[in-house]
Amino acid sequence: MATVNPTGRANYEPNSWNGEMGGPRESSDGGFVSHLAEDQGPKLRVRSETFADHYSQARQFYVSQTPTEQKHIASAFIFELSKVENFAIRARMVSHLLNVHDELADRVAQGLRLERPKAAIPARQPRPDLKQSPALSIIRNGPESFQGRKVGVLITDGVKAELVTALRQALEQEGALIEFVAPAIGGVEADNGTWIKAGQTIDGGPSVLYDAVALLMSDAGAQILANDGATRDFISDAYMHAKFIGFVRAAQPLLAKAIGDDGHDRGFFELDDAKQMAAFVQACRQLRFWEREDKLKQ
Repeated sequence: MATVNPTGRANYEPNSWNGEMGGPRESSDGGFVSHLAEDQGPKLRVRSETFADHYSQARQFYVSQTPTEQKHIASAFIFELSKVENFAIRARMVSHLLNVHDELADRVAQGLRLERPKAAIPARQPRPDLKQSPALSIIRNGPESFQGRKVGVLITDGVKAELVTALRQALEQEGALIEFVAPAIGGVEADNGTWIKAGQTIDGGPSVLYDAVALLMSDAGAQILANDGATRDFISDAYMHAKFIGFVRAAQPLLAKAIGDDGHDRGFFELDDAKQMAAFVQACRQLRFWEREDKLKQ
C-alpha cells in the first residue's frame, strides 16, 4: 500500500511528466502482503442486533441538549422538511421522530401544520433508559473566553476616541478581534481629530459577520443614520440572532427604531464609560444571549 504522498505533476503511471523516475507502481518486494493465518470455525460477515436500533442514540442526543438547543433542532427539521414538496415524505419523517422523542416530533409536526402521524414500526425497540450526557451539548460546553471572536463596531464622525480605545484594548486583552463599520469605507473622524479607518461599510458589513456588535457614535452621527435602512438591519439582525449589543446613549433612537422601546434585555450594555467595556466583553464569552429567543421565537 502507499506509504508516501507522491509529488510532481502526475501521481499515476505511466505518465510523460516524470521522466525516467516514472510514477508510483506496485512493488512485489516491498508492497503489502497479507498475513497467512489458520482459522477454526466458520467466518461470517454479520452485524450485531444493535445495528437495527436506529433511534436510541438519537433520543439520548436530544434529551442531552439544553432547551434552547432542543428548540434549534426542531427548527432545523422544520426548515429542511419545509423544502420537501412531497407531503408523504414529511409525514414519514415525523413518524420516525416519534420513535426518538414525542416532544421533538410534536414540535416538528406543529411547525409543518401536519397532523400527528402514527409512529414508524422500528426494526428494534429503542432504549428509553439511556441517560443524559452533558458532553453532547454545545452550550453546556461552550468556550470560557471570547478569544478569536470578532466584534463589529458601528462608528460615526464625532465618536469619542476614548471609548474606541477602551473597547479595542478590552478586546485585545481578551484575544478577540475588532472591526469598524462606518457610513463610508474611508472611515470617520473621532472627537479628538484622530482618524479611524473602517473595515466595512454599513451596507456592506452586516452584523451577521460578527459575534457581537457595539454602537459607538455621536449625536450628530446618529441623526444622520436615523432613517438608514442598512443601519436598522444591522441592529435588528444582531438582536434577532441573540447577540450581545453594546451601545452609547446617542444610539438609543436607532435602537428604538430597530427593535422598539421595550426591546432591551440583559444582553444590552451601555458603553458611555470606558470602565464598562470589560463587563461587555466578559458577557460576550457566552456568545449569545439565548434568553432573548424565548421572547422572539415562541
